[in-house]
Amino acid sequence: MSMRIAPARRWLRVSVGLLALLTFSQVLVAPGTRAAPEGMAAWTALHDGPQLYSSMHIDWDVPITMSDGTVLKANVYRPADANGPIAAPLPTIVNLTPYTKLLSMIAQTALSVPVLSDAIVGFLRDFELPGTPLEALTDATRVAGGGFGRAFAVDPNLIRSGYTQVVVDVRGTGFSQGIWEPWGPRDQQDTPEVIAWAAAQPWSDGSIGMTGASYSAINQVQAAEKRPPALKAIVPVVPGNDLVRDMIAPGGAAIGILLPYLLLVNTAKLLPDLLSVVQGRFDTQWLADRLASPMSFLDVGLQTLTTDSFDAVPPQLERVLDPDSPLRQAWLGHPERITVPTMVIGGWHDNFANGEPRIYQDIPLPPGQKQLIMGNGYHVSTGFDMRGRGGEPPRIDVLQRAWFDKWLKGIDNGIDGYGPVTMWQQGGGWTTGEQFPRPEASHRRLYLSAAASGTTNTSVHDGTLTAAPTSEETRLTVAPGLASLCSSDAVQGTAGVLLFSGCGKDARVQELSGLTFTSPPVAEPTPISGPIALHLNTVHDATDGYWTATLNDIAPDGHSTTLTTGQLMSSMRAVDDAQSRRSADGAYTDPFPVMSLAAREPVVPGRPTPLDLGLASTDAILQPGHRLRVDIFASNYPKGLPIRPLLDATGLKPQHLQLDPAEPSYINVPLAGTPGW
Repeated sequence: MSMRIAPARRWLRVSVGLLALLTFSQVLVAPGTRAAPEGMAAWTALHDGPQLYSSMHIDWDVPITMSDGTVLKANVYRPADANGPIAAPLPTIVNLTPYTKLLSMIAQTALSVPVLSDAIVGFLRDFELPGTPLEALTDATRVAGGGFGRAFAVDPNLIRSGYTQVVVDVRGTGFSQGIWEPWGPRDQQDTPEVIAWAAAQPWSDGSIGMTGASYSAINQVQAAEKRPPALKAIVPVVPGNDLVRDMIAPGGAAIGILLPYLLLVNTAKLLPDLLSVVQGRFDTQWLADRLASPMSFLDVGLQTLTTDSFDAVPPQLERVLDPDSPLRQAWLGHPERITVPTMVIGGWHDNFANGEPRIYQDIPLPPGQKQLIMGNGYHVSTGFDMRGRGGEPPRIDVLQRAWFDKWLKGIDNGIDGYGPVTMWQQGGGWTTGEQFPRPEASHRRLYLSAAASGTTNTSVHDGTLTAAPTSEETRLTVAPGLASLCSSDAVQGTAGVLLFSGCGKDARVQELSGLTFTSPPVAEPTPISGPIALHLNTVHDATDGYWTATLNDIAPDGHSTTLTTGQLMSSMRAVDDAQSRRSADGAYTDPFPVMSLAAREPVVPGRPTPLDLGLASTDAILQPGHRLRVDIFASNYPKGLPIRPLLDATGLKPQHLQLDPAEPSYINVPLAGTPGW
């Protein structure tokens, strides 16, 4: 069905647009009025100024038949003028989404409301309540000014500038036929086929780029690994790399948002194409597929909670737990195979923070052809700090347009000279460098000591970080608790949806149920850059345990800011040395857990058990007078919830940290500068 937005329907557009703006403010973005950082303002002016074409033509629900006969449905957005859609072949941007292209359409309609969308989204972009309990809420609304919405959905200005955009419902979702299997082998096979189809259409010049956020970003990385000939550039926003270790079950504990996420996608996919019903062309195969699998993969999610024995693991769950299964292999990224220009956009508190720098590092392209931008946001607030203001990077949609202009149209606009590594340095601000980690940072051990630091009287135990092992032998105990409900991990585990800033911006509530180890204050600015590893000598009262650790920046007034985090089930402590990294002294800097039931090692109660827990890479700077702190916990709900047999094995019993000079516990952290200790 072909459709142009007619003036007679303007009242409908305004009504739908107003509703969508109020309901979906997270995915909205309007042209900005402020310049990008010095030297980059031209990109913003080009994107926000008059475009080559005045309007947009949309072909709804275009069928694309896959090699196995399954039909996917796509909305095709083409530039148009008074005479209709532009006939000249143009570069084409592809986005495959499981969240239904209907959501993209609603967001696009909202973005097209004249004056109204600019005014409302402009207000949301600038609305801030710093220092209040709703500060994190304003971070969420400010994402409207960072371009995330146009990467997630549709960018009208990109289309009007001379691109075709194709938004496709992933197999088994939206209006597409088939059975949904998240990032499964067949799901991944569809993407190169869609790219080949798009490149062969008369409205395409054969050059394909890809855009999209989250699932769609992972999809881009997976597609680029397969090297389809027509694919020329990608802009993955908050992509994952190793999906199990990065997000699904980091350290062996499944994320708490897994079931709600599966329920959301499965519920959305049941919404039928009502227009096709009215027109008598309803897709009966779509209905048959939905009846065959109304709640795809949800059974696996439920099995993680209901399976009470490793001997009773169902086949569906078994393939998720087996790293050699085709599904697990499909979930393991291989960015070293990518050969097309790639701009990775992520955030230090994103669910995929562990994978985003890895993707950039592993792509075998020179800097400039690959770029990394890491902000300070969570999953759904990515770009809230990218509004093109002084010192901030250009918006995501502005960078995306410049990237495609360079690599799909051959315009020498200087985007390959941007960065190549643009990072929010926590405790500082936006910085640009040649590489990550920063070359001046080197790993050094800081040891956990039971001696009081005097910096807190509210944690379970106030300990110290020391430059050398201490001689005392002490056993410290920490029990599972619910203070993690108000934590940066809770915000991360809910993809940034948890709104109250006290939970994401000050860790002192979470520290009520944890052990804290704090350094003396630093004497001068002290950068931290790279992966971090924590070596713990533990003792358990059960056959398993669940350890969570955070690295924090402690201000002189006691404010505790979480910089990065990690977690590990004790029975999943086996490390793959071939894929791990160590510092010169032999200590792990980036342990790679095997994450296999076959490699599971139950602990012996009462016996000391060493384990190595990796924290996601980060970039930060401790200002003079600030301190470094390690927090250690025995639980992490709602971010992490171990599968039932692992949870049962812990008995939710207290866990112990054995501080022993013969087997010291320490954190291996990449530092630069001269902290004075």
